[in-house]
Amino acid sequence: MSKLVAPSILAADFANLQRDIEMVNSSEADWFHIDIMDGVFVPNISFGMPVLKAISKHAKKTIDVHLMIVDPDRYIQTFADLGADILTVHYEACTHLHRTIQAIKASGMKAGVAINPHTPIAVLEDIISDLDVVCIMSVNPGFGGQSFIENTYKKVQQLKNLITFSKADTLIEIDGGVTNKNANELIEVGADVLVAGSYVFKSDNPTSTIADLKSMIN
Repeated sequence: MSKLVAPSILAADFANLQRDIEMVNSSEADWFHIDIMDGVFVPNISFGMPVLKAISKHAKKTIDVHLMIVDPDRYIQTFADLGADILTVHYEACTHLHRTIQAIKASGMKAGVAINPHTPIAVLEDIISDLDVVCIMSVNPGFGGQSFIENTYKKVQQLKNLITFSKADTLIEIDGGVTNKNANELIEVGADVLVAGSYVFKSDNPTSTIADLKSMIN
């Protein structure tokens, strides 16, 4: 399977959002990565349901929604109705994670779990076979433009070993500080999906940046 690139809309130009959505549509990107932040679970507020509704109206590729919110269970059906194809919740925000994952799947979406930089891979052992995606945070969640945490490589290897041992089909997604400087090494240790925000949208030519990243990892 080819490795995937998911531009993070958090880094897009919100004053020209449709333009940036169309750019991703016409690019070699595979997914739209959409961060929903509540200012409680993380110290930032991004955007909510009306903006996601507007994005999904124009997006022609997989919509990968990453919830950085407390009590995500309240909104599972809402995000399904808004067009999310993949819904990722944080391990740290879910008291009853297995129930949450089952609810996401029952709503017709693929289910993902994100883990913060300090959270060990071992917490996923009992649920890995139920997950479509694991999103390893390679920065502390809440803000774009942060520096990549080097310990991420080790965590990707550990997760890949767990997936292989469990005979699971889970994809490994990396979110935070991804650039052409670390993309190849992330793929080599087992990553399948690279989320890229500032690296794409702050570049001189985002379409070319996406194409270069895509060709680099495949």
